[in-house]
Amino acid sequence: MVFDFDTPIDRSGGDSTKWNKYAGRDVLPLWVADMDFAAPPAVLAALHRRIDHGVFGYGQPWLSLIEAVQQHLEGEYGWRIEPEWIVWLPGLVCGLNVACRAVDGPVFTSTPIYPPFLSAPVLAGRPLATAPLAQTDEGWSWDFSAAETAIKQQGARLLLLCHPHNPCGRAWSDDELERIAALAHKHNMVVCSDEIHCGLVLDAARRHRPFATLSPAAAARSITLLAPSKTFNVPGLGCAFAIIPEPRLRRDFRSAMNGIVPHVNSLGLVACEAALRRGGAWRTALLDYLRGNRDRVARAVDSMPGLSLAPIEATYLAWIDTGGAGIDWPYRFFEQAGVGLSDGGDFGGGQSYRRFVRLNFGCPRATLDRALERMARALAAL
Repeated sequence: MVFDFDTPIDRSGGDSTKWNKYAGRDVLPLWVADMDFAAPPAVLAALHRRIDHGVFGYGQPWLSLIEAVQQHLEGEYGWRIEPEWIVWLPGLVCGLNVACRAVDGPVFTSTPIYPPFLSAPVLAGRPLATAPLAQTDEGWSWDFSAAETAIKQQGARLLLLCHPHNPCGRAWSDDELERIAALAHKHNMVVCSDEIHCGLVLDAARRHRPFATLSPAAAARSITLLAPSKTFNVPGLGCAFAIIPEPRLRRDFRSAMNGIVPHVNSLGLVACEAALRRGGAWRTALLDYLRGNRDRVARAVDSMPGLSLAPIEATYLAWIDTGGAGIDWPYRFFEQAGVGLSDGGDFGGGQSYRRFVRLNFGCPRATLDRALERMARALAAL
């Protein structure tokens, strides 16, 4: 099948958080992590069928949906799960917040990091310890010495892992995951692994490895958060799930949800099954398109004085370092040039990451090229 990712879809004037931020302004929004592509045809068809049914009472996951999750995880990653391990959620950020409430004690994560990793512990009343990732000429990696020091000082009991990583675009290697597992074992920590971008590994030589598949011991201390929302561009339908093999940890997680977390809506569940069962060809085409966009961004950034970009192995997000450009506040600088990016300062570390911007290249190439041209012109005018 041929899928069209090139034709822009007008998202202005509707319910789009991404596009409404700059309503009435000539600013191209490449900030929040949703793509400007229509959902897979198989998902749209399934939603139409469900809507045509006409009745929208209280719903719950059904057998074929649960089987779709099991078959998908086994087929993609060789991960065999039991149905009772699945805990359905109305969103992945919700899962991060529940995990912080379910595990008693301080929380650790590495920065820069997706902002809800920083807010969820605070909202749960948990102390938060952080340590920076290491930035080298080869790219971003874990600083295990700094991480262990922070964990020991705070007595962390929960490690929030972003895998693949947002915003740095790393697909963590098996060796790195093994070292994270060893760290968690040494300090008796639960690992909550956000794997929402697992279907968006762009490096053709790499394959996502769920943290929980490292060993039975790793699985027993794991909460894996998954959703079809990023890969298949259906975040507005609000459907995610946690995989928690260990019964007591799963019970604590469910207990933290009681009376607060609503059920997943029926359309989100329908979209999830359709995406996992019949979205494969669309995803393959999407990955090819995103690789082309990634390479476009890399070439453009390489030609812009003072900007640099580490290799992007996964996601549709580019974490751009503007440190050599002499810009006081790059987020505002590029916004004034007509490109709306994410402010690096929101990803932790105080002012450490304010020199960064995050660019979402999940959009038609015409939009991306216009944005990159505006960025280049603004820098040339300095």
